[in-house]
Amino acid sequence: MSKLIIDGNRCKSCGYCIAACPRDALSFFRQEGKLYDTVRVDDEKCTCCGSCYQVCPDYVFEIVETEGGAQA
Repeated sequence: MSKLIIDGNRCKSCGYCIAACPRDALSFFRQEGKLYDTVRVDDEKCTCCGSCYQVCPDYVFEIVETEGGAQA
């Protein structure tokens, strides 16, 4: 199983990832201490397809394998 990790400190709020997400799993929110919105993921909707990863110019996203992810 995979999980999408977001580095909010890198996000510049361009919105490319939100536009690219086929599942509408990403949205903007105001992170404490920032003057602009950053992106968050709805884990229930996200399938870790990598669309956001591919379009992000700031390397905000990482897709990691979670425990129990390897299946034979």
